[in-house]
Amino acid sequence: MSDLVEVLIIGVGSIGERHLRCFQASNRARLSICETNSDLRERIAQQYGIHQSYSTLDEALTNPPEAAVIATPAQLHIPIAHRLAELGVHQLIEKPLSANLEGVAELCKVIEQKQIIASVAYVYRAHPAMQAMKEAIASDRFGKPLQLIAVSGAHFPTYRPAYRQTYYTNHATGGGAIQDAMTHVFNAGEWLVGPIERLVADAAHQKLEGVEVEDTVQVLARHGEVLANYCLNQHQAPTENTITVVCQNGTARFEMHNNRWSWMVEPGGVWQDIPSDVPERDTLFINQANKFLDAVAEHATPACTIQEGMHTLHCNLAALESLTHRNWQTVPVE
Repeated sequence: MSDLVEVLIIGVGSIGERHLRCFQASNRARLSICETNSDLRERIAQQYGIHQSYSTLDEALTNPPEAAVIATPAQLHIPIAHRLAELGVHQLIEKPLSANLEGVAELCKVIEQKQIIASVAYVYRAHPAMQAMKEAIASDRFGKPLQLIAVSGAHFPTYRPAYRQTYYTNHATGGGAIQDAMTHVFNAGEWLVGPIERLVADAAHQKLEGVEVEDTVQVLARHGEVLANYCLNQHQAPTENTITVVCQNGTARFEMHNNRWSWMVEPGGVWQDIPSDVPERDTLFINQANKFLDAVAEHATPACTIQEGMHTLHCNLAALESLTHRNWQTVPVE
């Protein structure tokens, strides 16, 4: 029991409950929860056998844990993360890092000063097929990347039936397809071929009932010399998520919905499929929990650093700004 990491889950709504369940499945953490909704707090504590539950962050931080997961609405991430960082608490912050840039630079400074582990929960990086494809591209196996094409779609009401009652309804709380879903794909694309330097976006509310935020997005982007095209919607029947990277000497493709990556090097050849074992969605979050706990134990670089998460935040905000001004936006790259 002494080897277990004390982990506080802050916010146990849909994604917070998933983090709780998956950290519990890692068998490496002693868990507590902080949730302001008393009914939800009591139900989750009983369901998962959590003995330490708190109604306020003040109460939870009386004896600070070694690590915490921030699973609150996006506009609350930075002030909570800053408070944890000042106490030296390692942290896994749900995506997106925030809904705006207020306090982000200051948080990064505190994290560096306190030398804590801080990671942003972009879970695609925990998929073994994407990890393998990333390694193949980075090893120059297919030559220099030239183009990236990402296509994603799913029936949002099926997977998130309560979306009308959540943060999703408002950009200020991290809502809309760009901040909710496209942000995952931006981050994955940047992980594969480098940071986005400029982009132009088009988006609209096409179908989802009960909301006005965009549910369909198209983005053209430049990752340095790599041309990219991102397309996503949250209302189609088929669930698909593919990221194709065309390189000088071959093409690699990640298919999240099929849990595999593939490659082809000969014109008119056959795709070489490399499957991975991901029996269910929780597997990715368990992988993510283990990677975070590994980083804490070894004081190593986490799967997605706070700086990488901040750059993806810049991409989110640039895409939203592009919708207003209908022009290309430059994304700051440090």
